[in-house]
Formats: sequence, C-alpha cells, structure tokens
Amino acid sequence: MKIYLAGPDVFLPDAIDIGRRKADICARHHLVGLYPMDNAIDVAAKEASLQIFRGNEAMMNEADAVIANLTPFRGPSADAGTVYELGYMAGRGKLCLGYSNDPSPYVDRVREFTKVTSDEGGLKDALGLTVEDFGLADNLMIIHALDLHGCALVMPRQRPVDTWRDLAAFEICVRLAAARLGVSQPASG
Repeated sequence: MKIYLAGPDVFLPDAIDIGRRKADICARHHLVGLYPMDNAIDVAAKEASLQIFRGNEAMMNEADAVIANLTPFRGPSADAGTVYELGYMAGRGKLCLGYSNDPSPYVDRVREFTKVTSDEGGLKDALGLTVEDFGLADNLMIIHALDLHGCALVMPRQRPVDTWRDLAAFEICVRLAAARLGVSQPASG
C-alpha cells in the first residue's frame, strides 16, 4: 500500500532527509511512502511548477492514502498546497490522515497574526472579517475532511521542541493508515 506524504516539509533545508525518515517509518509498517521530492524535476526548467504539479498529482493518483502535515505554515493555518492535496485525495475517495505539531486552537493562532475583537456577531479580525471559532485545531473543512475520510487530526499534547522535524505524530498516522488499510504489522518486542 502506498501513502502520499503531503506537507510543507519540502520547503525545509533538509527536506530530502525528512522525506527519507518518513519513508523509512512507512517501510517499518509495511507501507510505501511517496514523497513529492522523489519526483525528478529541473527547477530551472521553463515549466518547472507545472512539472511539480503533474508529478505530485501522479503520485497522489498512485497512492492509497495521504498523510498530510497540517502544522501551521507561514500563518495560522496549514500550508495551502497541502490542503489542496488533502482535498484532492478526499475527493478521490482515498484514506485521509493528518497531523499537526501545533496543538493550539486555530482561533488562538489567528490572534497571533492579527487583532481579534468580539461583538454580537462573533469574532472579527482587523479587517472586520469573521474569524472561525468552533474550537477546532484548524479550518472546519480541513478537520472534517479528516474526520469523514479517514481519522481525526493527530496532535501532541504540547508542541515539540523541533516542530518541523519531530515525527512522533506522523508515526501515529502511519500506524493508523496501516490498520485502516489492513496491512499486517511487525510483532512488537
């Protein structure tokens, strides 16, 4: 069984190493991890972005499931590309799992980026736009895509020291994926 490994990890300076670590965790659980950086792309090519998109889409089509790193990226919410990939996989009826290494509620993270006020209509940001406050870890579409197409968002009790390299929550998702996909697990010992 193949798992598409979505997330902003690809932007880390040690992205290749992170991808290998994730693929190794998958292999220990008898799964194949498909990491976007495994696609051979010439980033200097004229249509590099389209090649990346097509390569990632081909991997998603080949995969049986997705594990999405939904740790907030460059803002209070998950990476936009990762959210697209999660939605793509949900739309194709594939198993969807995700984790975030930031267990704080979405609304608290929004407060870190903009002034939030309260009135009779609820919470508003500095531009007067409604701030979603359902007590969820991220936008309701992300959370319920996981709930309805796989497993609930996996989060640690507290944020790890190295948010981007701690793979404990990822490994929980791998175990859940193996169980949901009916992959026999190695004997513990």
